[in-house]
Amino acid sequence: MNDAAPRSREAIPRIARLYRFQWEPVQNAYVLLFPEGMVNLNVTAGEILRRCNDQDSAALIIADLQRVFEADDIGPEIDEFLQSAAQNGWIEWRDPVAS
Repeated sequence: MNDAAPRSREAIPRIARLYRFQWEPVQNAYVLLFPEGMVNLNVTAGEILRRCNDQDSAALIIADLQRVFEADDIGPEIDEFLQSAAQNGWIEWRDPVAS
């Protein structure tokens, strides 16, 4: 389940092996580093990707972000971002049943 195909919220995202996610003080932002360059992330994208730790499911990430941002209606937007991140190759999915 390491592709951008639709998945359940129980799937577990992680930063793709080609990328390194880190805080960049000079940029004052989270970034994704890769051999050809860098993706400078906005605050929301950084907070979502920071939680893509190969341990927490998409459902847990959404619940945590809803708590942090005090917004109960952001699940669809987070799903959309995770799908886009997978299509861009930034994250990979792991099926918790296959673990």
